[in-house]
Amino acid sequence: MRIGQRDFRPKGHTYVMGILNVTPDSFSDGGKYTELDQALYHVEQMITDGMDIVDVGGESTRPGYTIVSEQEEIERVVPVIEAIKSRFNVPISLDTYKSEVAKAGIAAGADMINDIWGLKYDEKMAQVIAESGLPCCLGHNRKDARYTNLIEEILWDLESSQEIARNAGIAYDRIILDPGIGYGKSYENNLEIIDHLQNFHSLGSPLLLGASRKSVIGMGLDLPVTERVEGTIVTTVYGVQHGVMFVRVHDIKENVRAVKMTEAIRDAYKN
Repeated sequence: MRIGQRDFRPKGHTYVMGILNVTPDSFSDGGKYTELDQALYHVEQMITDGMDIVDVGGESTRPGYTIVSEQEEIERVVPVIEAIKSRFNVPISLDTYKSEVAKAGIAAGADMINDIWGLKYDEKMAQVIAESGLPCCLGHNRKDARYTNLIEEILWDLESSQEIARNAGIAYDRIILDPGIGYGKSYENNLEIIDHLQNFHSLGSPLLLGASRKSVIGMGLDLPVTERVEGTIVTTVYGVQHGVMFVRVHDIKENVRAVKMTEAIRDAYKN
């Protein structure tokens, strides 16, 4: 799969997506990178630490988040995307579920769209992505976190996102799926998803796992957001073992090392 100027293998290696929140209120790092120079310095550091792709977000989607206007989100992300594009050779993913924001981000140089609502929030999003020809990550989300059979229902929901994408003209090999840790799920739901990542390969699309510093780790370890690196690494190791294409994380260096070591053990006797 080509994202920006780089080719990514859907199988055999797990890539590290770095999180860049240009928001004042994200659960983990809100307000840290709202100034352009701060954001660019952080991107540079993440690249040095081994990041493969950067995911730029202009609206916090933490539990209880406040939806910002499309214009405000555009004003947050477009200058950052343009600046990253002009200074660094790194693929850029835009984390948004709004079609107008996606359109502006694509014009600014975004190489991929990461939609946590799987094309189901904004009916125009699928067409915007299809017309751009860019790859997309379709996340699972629900307003109501009630399930009868968690894994089967998430599979059904993600399959319907794939169908929306295909009907709009998005090529099958341009779709990545995210089971949506933390979005419309309980603590127990999130643990079950991580433990059943292999089930999602049945849908045929590469997978992204985004558990970094989230409440499932905080609740599991009874730790604040600033002390969840080790817990995140455990989820990254699970992701590698279960063949996910991307892990989306805050702490790049530690997770890159975890990926390398896990893959070294996994692949030691394959040759």
